[in-house]
Amino acid sequence: MLSQSLLNLVDAAMVGSLGEISLAGVGIASYANFMCVSLVTGLSSGVQALVARRSGQQRTAECAQPLHVGLLVGVAVALPVSIVIYMFAPWYLKLLNSDPGVLAEGIPYFEWRVLSVAAVAFNFSFRGFWNGINHSMIYLRALLFMHIINVILSYSLIFGCFGLPEMGSAGAGLGTTLAMYLGSAIYAWMTWQMGRRHGFLQCWPDRRTWAGVLKLTIPTSLQQTLFAAGITAMFWIIGQVGSHALAVGHVLVNLALFLILPGVGLGMAATTLVSHSLGENKPDHAYQWGWDTVKIAGGVLIVLGIPFWLFPDLILSCFIYDERIRAMGILPLQLTGLTMVLDATSLVLTQALLGAGANRTVLKIAVSMQWLFFLPLAWVFGPYLGYGLIAIWLLQIIQRTLTSVIYGIIWSRRHWASIRL
Repeated sequence: MLSQSLLNLVDAAMVGSLGEISLAGVGIASYANFMCVSLVTGLSSGVQALVARRSGQQRTAECAQPLHVGLLVGVAVALPVSIVIYMFAPWYLKLLNSDPGVLAEGIPYFEWRVLSVAAVAFNFSFRGFWNGINHSMIYLRALLFMHIINVILSYSLIFGCFGLPEMGSAGAGLGTTLAMYLGSAIYAWMTWQMGRRHGFLQCWPDRRTWAGVLKLTIPTSLQQTLFAAGITAMFWIIGQVGSHALAVGHVLVNLALFLILPGVGLGMAATTLVSHSLGENKPDHAYQWGWDTVKIAGGVLIVLGIPFWLFPDLILSCFIYDERIRAMGILPLQLTGLTMVLDATSLVLTQALLGAGANRTVLKIAVSMQWLFFLPLAWVFGPYLGYGLIAIWLLQIIQRTLTSVIYGIIWSRRHWASIRL
């Protein structure tokens, strides 16, 4: 899961050498794209929860049916959506930022990136399948290869290497999109080779499987869409502080995602373990898996956070070359490294509740904490009262901590154990 954030981090590192305006443009475009991609991210947890439940019920030949649903949704929904959004890309980004320089860099990058929405749907569906049958290493090997290809393609297209055109920030978008579709092809080939005994391409998904996947996917995708819209709104708020703050904010968010995604990855492991235990009718085991995974995630986040508060300037210098602008991000990055362990409960139990089928509960909590608590206060204390980026960052830390407390209480009550899939 750690490698997922590398797509944006690699783009940010390479585009950073083009200047802060390019970095700000790619930043606003990345989160506009994140909002589009979030429409299909629920496929991962939906497919994974059902595959794990079927596996726990020893229904091996039916495990690939949820994957089929995910792939069909990618073709029927994600592909047309990406084309429509591509057509309205300039109008969409102008809603988020009015700086002509930022838009000149961000629009071409976004146009290429948004064409990868279908690839994201395919890849997330494959991820849900392999995680659901406890073979996440198979997915990981292909994922790492995809990232290597992304670095080579993006670098070559940004700077015009190996006879390719010099496209600047737009080259980063094209390189990432090509790498993601190549990844989809690799996952399909690997699943054909090793997943046929689980029913891959052997049968059409039945009505119950369609209903089960969509029941789990739609609330999660809605939650992710609102979360992504909230991140985009946060970038709009940071943009009101200034374009330099926007460039720094883009790097900070990507570094924070790099730090937390191992916790999300452990949470996805909890999704499988919880769903599998419930499939075996062992709710006590499912409950314990949740807390055990929280403890592991907390330890991992403490270790990963150490470099962020010890060497913030060194880390930021990989992305931002102007010392004056870089100084804006040092304290927020140190706070991120010090406090990320407080997020462990939220990161893990969010995914564990998805594995239990409590998707609506997750949706209500996530949306309320972001849209009713964080964003209004971020606007008031950030641009309106003039406390700037540091105030926005402190409020985000408070929001994540409160969310962890809420998820811990809900998990302890165990109402999720009675949900049937």
